[in-house]
Amino acid sequence: MNPKCRYPRATIDSAYFAIWVSPIVIHHSPNFTLFFRPASRLTVGVRPPKKFRPEPFAYHHELTLHIDSLTNLGMGVARVDGWVVFVPYCLPGETVLARIYRNEKNFSQADLVEVLKPSPDRVAPQCSLFTECGGCQYQHFSYSAQLAWKTRQVEELMKHMAGHTFSVKPCHPSPQQLGYRSKITPHYQKPRSAEEFMPIGFLAQGRRSQILDVPQCPIAMKEINAALPAVRETTRKNPRKKGGTLLLRATVDHDNTRHVTTDNNAVVTEVCGTTRFDFLAGEFFQNNPFILEEFVGYVAQQTRLPEIQFLIDAYCGSGLFALCLAPHFQQVAGVEVSEAAVEWARKNAEKNAITNATFLAASAEAIFEGITFPSKNTTVVIDPPRKGCTPEFLDQLIAFAPRRVVYVSCDPATQVRDLAILLAAGFTLTAVQPFDLFPHTRHVENIMTFDGPV
Repeated sequence: MNPKCRYPRATIDSAYFAIWVSPIVIHHSPNFTLFFRPASRLTVGVRPPKKFRPEPFAYHHELTLHIDSLTNLGMGVARVDGWVVFVPYCLPGETVLARIYRNEKNFSQADLVEVLKPSPDRVAPQCSLFTECGGCQYQHFSYSAQLAWKTRQVEELMKHMAGHTFSVKPCHPSPQQLGYRSKITPHYQKPRSAEEFMPIGFLAQGRRSQILDVPQCPIAMKEINAALPAVRETTRKNPRKKGGTLLLRATVDHDNTRHVTTDNNAVVTEVCGTTRFDFLAGEFFQNNPFILEEFVGYVAQQTRLPEIQFLIDAYCGSGLFALCLAPHFQQVAGVEVSEAAVEWARKNAEKNAITNATFLAASAEAIFEGITFPSKNTTVVIDPPRKGCTPEFLDQLIAFAPRRVVYVSCDPATQVRDLAILLAAGFTLTAVQPFDLFPHTRHVENIMTFDGPV
């Protein structure tokens, strides 16, 4: 962090961000005002990095900018004669003082020095480490504004990536905005000497390897924060030679009382409605149990039509959608490439006395091979990893031509990429509903519903 900068630097990985804002001509739009700081405010005597590109701004040149948008990474967007400048920790409508530290081929990056005119949506962060820790991007954003922006983010992705305009339902709020995460994974690197302090926490904002010490995390469950001091103390006394990643997972007992485990291989339990799921603590499961029943309930609603009797849960994991939705269907099949996940899904079906659900381990190239359901009476639920569906899977889905598809995604950008493919194959988009599973972060879960080709 530059000692004269009030906010730490944030970096942009150009492979993972995109913005869509209409070109704005300086001084010609009532929605955009640009002020230049006089030359006397330039930082002098600071040598730029060796590879610094000197155009269009000098190193540490200070600008007063109006922020008119956000990227899908939560960065503020301003324009100078059409040239984009990204500034972290800003909100739309704000006027800020920013200091240039990098000029890329098509944009510049700047540190936020001061907020000169704050947005009415700006609020005090709940975490003292906000702007230093890379975990949260929106703690300075009122919650209603976070939801509105995430809704707009999905709309803009659809318009600009898929060329498709569609009315997106307002982002569904999390019942709990703090203390909601049931799992955290702090990191540490062993210090070079016994005297050196060993941070235990998360990556510092804008850094690829620097760990920031995080004694408490406001978005983690209270049970996790209660257990964290002892875990940190034990780790400092007996650190691994090369550092490591810790696990704190809040699981439920038979009476739904929560406790925390730190063992990746421990069998833990989560509850959705009346359905209980066992899985290994280190494996994936949705990490906001407070919204889980509403989230799964919406998926259940979208899967049903009078003529649909069968459900396929692709990427089924330990059986979340297949087992929660089983009462609504004659037969359910869960399909997963991981044999270990399939075994957990089978155990969970038995645990919950669900007899109309079967689970199959299938390769990605033959995901529907063991399915005998008639496609015209079948809904397929897909919940792929962040990278989205593989081309092989989409080819098979299109060939199967189910009556309905409900696509759940943790990354709307890859979902929208797949949207374009499904639309081109004759599927019809009927509903788009974002869910805020991770308040105060840039992440948004999105559900798209499709009707199959007629």
